[in-house]
Amino acid sequence: MLDFIKGIFGKGIEGFTELEDEAFAAKLRDTSKPFILDVRSRQEHKEEKLHNAFNMDIMMPNFEERIGHMDKDKHYFVYCKSGSRGRKACRKLVKAGFKHIYNLKGGLNAWTGKTV
Repeated sequence: MLDFIKGIFGKGIEGFTELEDEAFAAKLRDTSKPFILDVRSRQEHKEEKLHNAFNMDIMMPNFEERIGHMDKDKHYFVYCKSGSRGRKACRKLVKAGFKHIYNLKGGLNAWTGKTV
C-alpha cells in the first residue's frame, strides 16, 4: 500500500523516496548529475563504496552543518550499510529543505551492482 502511495505522490510520507537496489540504480542512471552520498564512516567508505560517492558520516556532530552548505536543487542518492543511517540522513536532508532525495533500501547489504 505504501509503495502505491509513493507511486502516486512520488515520495514517501517522510519526504524522501526509498528505493530497492534495481530501482535505485535505474533512477541513478536516469538522473543528470546525481550526487551520491555515502553516510557511513570514513573507514567503511574506504573499504567499499559506490562509484563517485561522496562520504559524509551521519554520526559526525557537524553533519547538519555540512549539509547546510550543499545545493538543495541537486538529486541526492543516499546509502549506508543497511539502510538505517541512510534513512536518518534523508530525514535530516528533508528537514533542511532538500526535495530530491532517494535512499537505498537495505543499503550496501542489498546492493547487487558494482562497488569500488
